[in-house]
Amino acid sequence: MIEGGGDMKFGVLGTGMVGRAIASKLVSRGHHVMMGARARGNIPATEWAAAAGNNARAGSFSEAASFGDILFNCVHGAHTLEALEAAGHDALRGKILIDIANPMDYSQGDPPLLLYCNDDSLGERIQRAFPEVRVVKTLNTVGFPSMVDGTRIPGEHDMFVCGNDVAAKAEVSLLLREEFRWSNVIDLGNISSARATEMLMPLFLRLWKTLGTFDFNIQVVVKPKA
Repeated sequence: MIEGGGDMKFGVLGTGMVGRAIASKLVSRGHHVMMGARARGNIPATEWAAAAGNNARAGSFSEAASFGDILFNCVHGAHTLEALEAAGHDALRGKILIDIANPMDYSQGDPPLLLYCNDDSLGERIQRAFPEVRVVKTLNTVGFPSMVDGTRIPGEHDMFVCGNDVAAKAEVSLLLREEFRWSNVIDLGNISSARATEMLMPLFLRLWKTLGTFDFNIQVVVKPKA
């Protein structure tokens, strides 16, 4: 379990802005992190590890998945299943996989479409392809700086989690609160709720363009019962 600034091992799959933000935050909290890429020796991963300090290292997807007690999927949504296959079922088996990716399709220009929606989601596809993995979808509804610091945006606002494993969601919710400073975490239920959070991405992209910043988030306001 996460106990705030503890000493755990995390595998972060993906070397982009999201992967670097997640990995850097976890290292700053005193955890050991391996950033995974398609191949060992990946330049962005090795450069990040060299700059991040003694608790940071780089490896392949398989090495990072084997290394981590908890794993983060920060790979582009269109390539996530391929990356997880490269990581390997044995390395993933029984572990919590925090899926942050959105299944964006830029093949028809910008703004992108969703590869899957309405009756499916990336989160569900991961869970079906890897039934031995404890998939929790979260953090995919905000910009990457806010993912690792829920107080970056002032005021009250919410983060969502969903997944089939109740204990995994509880552990991830604790991680969000204690490591990433998210005080308001809403459990949306099973992994099919990833359809809803992934479908927030088109709204997020339009708000980003309209507002000129991605430092914003959603607050769920409930009318008190009479």
